[in-house]
Amino acid sequence: QVQLVESGGGLVQPGGSLRLSCAVSGNIFNPYVMGWYRQGPGKERELVAAISSGGSTNYADSVKGRSTISRDNAKRMVYLQMNSLKPEDTAVYYCNVRSSWFNYWGQGTQVTVSS
Repeated sequence: QVQLVESGGGLVQPGGSLRLSCAVSGNIFNPYVMGWYRQGPGKERELVAAISSGGSTNYADSVKGRSTISRDNAKRMVYLQMNSLKPEDTAVYYCNVRSSWFNYWGQGTQVTVSS
């Protein structure tokens, strides 16, 4: 059984930083894309950032320049460093791993940006 467990969310003031982590357990095989999505209040889930097995990345325009996604294939971890956080970044952040054969989600971690 594949499990994705996110950590690192919380309450942060505008302008602050957070680092989200996601640990993947279970039987999955490279190549697969690891990513972070978010769903804000009253909004649809959207892609924040994704990284391929080879390290290619893509970011939503709303976080580009403020966020960095990285992965550790040996540890099967994916990270999202977010800086200069804004109130509009408030959302539940979900970890995702996908390939042509599977698509798994974590339970989500709440990020709240507020003074």
